[in-house]
Amino acid sequence: MALWQWLVDSAGFVLLLVLVYAVGLVVRRRLLSRHGGTFELSVRTPDADSGRGWILGLGRYGGEDVEWFRIFSLSPWPKRTWYRGHLAYESQRPSADNERFTLYEGHVVVVCRTDDGPVEMAMSPSALTGLQSWLEAAPPGAGARREPS
Repeated sequence: MALWQWLVDSAGFVLLLVLVYAVGLVVRRRLLSRHGGTFELSVRTPDADSGRGWILGLGRYGGEDVEWFRIFSLSPWPKRTWYRGHLAYESQRPSADNERFTLYEGHVVVVCRTDDGPVEMAMSPSALTGLQSWLEAAPPGAGARREPS
């Protein structure tokens, strides 16, 4: 086989892999959205420098938890899960100038407290309203997180 034929075959194979991956991402997102409300949710890795460490993803509400899925992963399982009784809203801020290139446009940065320490999330203002409502909707005595004394 000539070199140019090998290159064309290789390029075609790579394009086929990219197409299969893209279709897989679309199918995965559709399947994730079937089992609850999904929204764009970026999470910052702990110990990251200012403006760095943001990972794009999707959030999905379950009954008593919020699941986070990486946006470019084909895995059907969440990468992180936060339970309502162990998650407390602390504050919000607009995204900094050095964060605007890594986050979705218009997203605000939210700091939540968990048993493992603070978690920074970025979401749209409407998704933040949904998160706050979901956190406040815990049934009485269901282990809702209290402010430390």
